[in-house]
Amino acid sequence: MQVTLPLEQMSTAEKLQVMESLWADLSRHEHQFESPAWHEQVLRERDEALRAGRETPMDWETAKARLRKLRP
Repeated sequence: MQVTLPLEQMSTAEKLQVMESLWADLSRHEHQFESPAWHEQVLRERDEALRAGRETPMDWETAKARLRKLRP
């Protein structure tokens, strides 16, 4: 099944509402989803790097600003 939304005609608020609806629906069935096999390993590596001092936490506002600078 392919669903096509008129994204170009939708406001940002409408797009966010669609995303929230999708997330709410997926969250109701989270027990049906399994994380990919590689996910646990990545999380362990990141936790280890944090504990060893090779990584430091970053607040969300700083992270968003950094990600925005990466956009083409």
